[in-house]
Amino acid sequence: MFAPGQVKLGIAPIAWTNDDLPDLGGGNTFEQCVSEMALAGFAGTEIGNKYPRDPAVLRRALEIRGLEVANAWFSSFLTTRPHPETEARFVEACDFLRAVGAGLIGVSEQGGSIQGRPDAPIFGRKPILDGDGWRRLAAGLDRLGAVAAGKGMRLVYHHHLGTVVQTGPETDRLMESTDPELVGLLFDTGHFAYAGEPPLEMLKRHLPRVRHVHLKDVRPDRIGRVREGRLSFLEGVRLGTFTVPGDGGLDFAPIFAALAEGGYRGWLLVEAEQDPAAANPFEYAVKARRYLGERAGI
Repeated sequence: MFAPGQVKLGIAPIAWTNDDLPDLGGGNTFEQCVSEMALAGFAGTEIGNKYPRDPAVLRRALEIRGLEVANAWFSSFLTTRPHPETEARFVEACDFLRAVGAGLIGVSEQGGSIQGRPDAPIFGRKPILDGDGWRRLAAGLDRLGAVAAGKGMRLVYHHHLGTVVQTGPETDRLMESTDPELVGLLFDTGHFAYAGEPPLEMLKRHLPRVRHVHLKDVRPDRIGRVREGRLSFLEGVRLGTFTVPGDGGLDFAPIFAALAEGGYRGWLLVEAEQDPAAANPFEYAVKARRYLGERAGI
């Protein structure tokens, strides 16, 4: 399916320790996390809050385990705060990522976001941008994308539940409003499915802009409970709305086929936040790795 060297496989540390819910996996160490990633057969990771901030220390810890840094999350506030504030933090984040060998930075607009609010139902309370907000977001992302390019990196935008870019039409508008040379798309199967958008349809629509892929599965019955109970995004995480590919309701075979046939080159990164006490991170990492071998041939 995928040509040799076309894709690399990684997994996010959020399965071991949740940055938004520190009590989930609070006792799991950085060393346990990256060792189990490598043992499960992955080649890359994203950055978690327990990772060393000294680039030399982090690089050595990963290199001896055969791991690379694929990407890291960056929270932008382009719609609610002065641009220079976000750009200054962005420059620091890019410099750190370049120092540890990464070529991507994943940006998600957090102005007005409810994803971290335990009191806000994820369905029906998300922020909506007006025309000025869209102009500020698009122009700001283009400027950040130019900064990243100047440092030899690429900006990828992470659509996310509870934010101003959650739905299919919002993703379409963002892609139409930004420079394709400066702003790519981080395609996340789980966030599109959770939002009610068919992941395969969204992938086909934006494949030329996809420069990073998050693979997460969803449990439709748990999402139904979130909707019916007017629960928050974080309450949904605790409930188990997300899981690894092959353990939920999504069919990944056509997604893998579309990526392979469309010439996608880059990371396929498993990112499925769950309660580690209920879903042992190493066991689920192994489950995901086996599924990728069976369904994607890698």
